[in-house]
Amino acid sequence: MKTLAVAAFSIIAALGSFTPSVRAMPIQGSIDFAGTVTFDTTSLATATRVNLWNSSFVLQDSGDFSSISPGTTVTMAAPWIFNPSTSTPSLWSVGGFKFDLTSCVIVSQSSTFLNITGLGTISGNGFDPTPGTWSFTSSDANGTPQSTFGFQTQTAAVPEPGTLTLLAVGAGGLISSRRRRARS
Repeated sequence: MKTLAVAAFSIIAALGSFTPSVRAMPIQGSIDFAGTVTFDTTSLATATRVNLWNSSFVLQDSGDFSSISPGTTVTMAAPWIFNPSTSTPSLWSVGGFKFDLTSCVIVSQSSTFLNITGLGTISGNGFDPTPGTWSFTSSDANGTPQSTFGFQTQTAAVPEPGTLTLLAVGAGGLISSRRRRARS
């Protein structure tokens, strides 16, 4: 039993040493954009990148993004290469927040519709960098190089410090029980 307590205390103490004394909070909420873009080709079916974001503005937001008014201009990184998936620092920034794109996957692509989803990290305004998911859609019925788009970003769930402590205690108990079995 003493071994279990020592192992659990060691793991908890180690986790505590990595926790800063002043913690920021993860970002919570979602934000949606719209506008028009110019792709590298005139057909969405063969597009591989956004060459120019002609206009990008906030449609709606929630949670920690709610201080950003609908209609606010969004700064977008160009070019954005989505085929092949290319990480893009500061894919978007608005209201003191920025989104670093990690990866993307084309869900569907045709001559009139493009849907891409992916992962990234949202940071800014004193919050902890927070994992986020996103979705980009574009439609074009005219076959022109300019298309309308929609972009939605949501923060992902982040484990609480108490969850990490429980995992550490569980790991300590597992180590202790295996040691006892090995002695038997």
